[in-house]
Amino acid sequence: MNILLDTCAILWLQLEPSRVPASLRQILLRTETRRYSSAAAAWEISIKWSLGKLLLPVPPEAFMHRLRTESLVESLSIDEASALQVAKLPGFHNDPFDRIQISQSIQHSLILATPDPLIRQYAVRTIWD
Repeated sequence: MNILLDTCAILWLQLEPSRVPASLRQILLRTETRRYSSAAAAWEISIKWSLGKLLLPVPPEAFMHRLRTESLVESLSIDEASALQVAKLPGFHNDPFDRIQISQSIQHSLILATPDPLIRQYAVRTIWD
């Protein structure tokens, strides 16, 4: 199973793992599960942290490094095909970070781990419960 973690999922996994459903945590622990985070999530985390809207135990660079090394999450760059996929999405959600992560999930056939009910309105495979 290939899973793209949305920004919220990343933050909760690292800072408040009890907020992530146990069933999803179990899936993420399986050796055959590939875990990804979008460069957009790192960008969103960096912006919110630099504006003082997000408290982290370490700066964003170290936070993302821990995610990569401790949780074995791979970085997913934003490619042109995913960026162009955004134009095909209906306007259910206006958050640009969520929209690119939805597009990446579609473009790369990934399951998007998200608690966001707006994202679940899109034609994208999601997982949370």
